[in-house]
Amino acid sequence: MYDVIIIGAGVSGAATARELSRYKVKACVIEKEEDVCCGTSKANSAIVHAGYDAAEGSLMAKLNVRGNQMMEQLSKDLDFPFKKNGSLVVCLHEEDMPNLQALYDRGVANGVKELRILNCKELKEMEPNISDQAYAALYAPTAGIVCPFNLNIAMAENANVNGVEFKFDTEVTDLKPIDEGWEIHTNNGVFQTRYVVNAAGVYADKFHNMVSEKKIHITPRRGDYCLLDKSAGSHVSKTIFALPGKYGKGILVAPTVHGNLILGPTAIDIEDKEGTNTTREGLDQVIERAEMNVKNIPLRQVITSFAGLRAHEDGHEFLIGEVEDAKGFIDCAGIESPGLTSAPA
Repeated sequence: MYDVIIIGAGVSGAATARELSRYKVKACVIEKEEDVCCGTSKANSAIVHAGYDAAEGSLMAKLNVRGNQMMEQLSKDLDFPFKKNGSLVVCLHEEDMPNLQALYDRGVANGVKELRILNCKELKEMEPNISDQAYAALYAPTAGIVCPFNLNIAMAENANVNGVEFKFDTEVTDLKPIDEGWEIHTNNGVFQTRYVVNAAGVYADKFHNMVSEKKIHITPRRGDYCLLDKSAGSHVSKTIFALPGKYGKGILVAPTVHGNLILGPTAIDIEDKEGTNTTREGLDQVIERAEMNVKNIPLRQVITSFAGLRAHEDGHEFLIGEVEDAKGFIDCAGIESPGLTSAPA
């Protein structure tokens, strides 16, 4: 019998496995795909968020800020690429300044350090390719960029070296409570464990709802991206955001740690938990909105496009903790942005 079985080898599952590997615990990660980082974690913006966007007092805000503070040392410990390049939230119109100020105030309340509001002149000096319509921006020097693959793989490898088992191509089909904990039925056999950690991304609601009468709902939120060649990588130095809206942080323009330029994502709620196809409408929206904040984007340098899914929980909050009516079953659900940043915390 295992002490802990983690369902899902994305960034949250790998971070949990790494933390457990510090202790004398018999732990195993079960993953339905052939490797780590094959779901939500593989296709995202790769941003280490500063922490000004999440609601004050929320678990999302707390873990975002803590994860941001941990990322630089973690990158040194595990040898994955990370760069603290800073971020800018661009305000295009004077009448939107109260929204920008509210974002600043929230960031300060959340404990984000060194936040500043830049005027148009300061903004232009920092980013010459910013839109001529830009009125002001919120500058967060503590924001950064990372490679999701390298981060996920590094944490999983470290956990494995320290004794955590990984079982790939192993899909959970049923969960049954037993006297000592839980029995997990998969296509590759039955496993027993004292505790289960549900880090299954867009499928986390499926497993939660197998064991609990208090149902949750995870909506797959698709985001389309464009990736540009390394020749375009220096077009901006900071991560450029629009003011956030109902469906998230808006379309960003950002350098990557590998020297490319990335644009995206859209935010389209869908039903298909495997729906990672791009759409013409989505990519057109990415380009249109990116060009609202950054001028002269060399679109001829686009080398590929892709889409990813965020695991959006209806209450827009991380659900982390033991399920009330399922002893020993621990949710790590609803891990959408800033989930990548928050994972080490």
